[in-house]
Amino acid sequence: MIYLMRHGADPVDRYGGWSEYGLTEVGRSQVNSAKHKLLGKGITGIYSSDLNRAKETAEIVADVLFLKITYLPQFREVNNGLLAGMKKVEAVEKYPGKYFRTLDWAETWPEGESPEQFFCRIKSAWYNFKKKGWKQKCVIGHSWRSN
Repeated sequence: MIYLMRHGADPVDRYGGWSEYGLTEVGRSQVNSAKHKLLGKGITGIYSSDLNRAKETAEIVADVLFLKITYLPQFREVNNGLLAGMKKVEAVEKYPGKYFRTLDWAETWPEGESPEQFFCRIKSAWYNFKKKGWKQKCVIGHSWRSN
């Protein structure tokens, strides 16, 4: 069994992607409420994206499970380049119509990656992860898509 967990809430007025913003108070509360659901599942390892909001989530979970965290940068959210951490109102002005769902398959975010590059990175990371004895693990990441 692999348990997948998305990080708690982060700032809603900013783009996520490869931003360095952490969790909001609501996000920390969400994770503190959810962490107890992982007790008694026999989880033997925690793996997390290395972006701050996922790291904070993993630290909260690791505290209750008494486990070490292994950070996996290959499980980061889509690299949205120049929009990472940018206020959404500013992004609409500078990059009108730039949303993950509007990008062509091979079209990149400004100085970021394309949906195709993102898909290939996550697919490769997932297959490599599963090859290394993945049973009873918890993976903490993102929704692995972006607006």
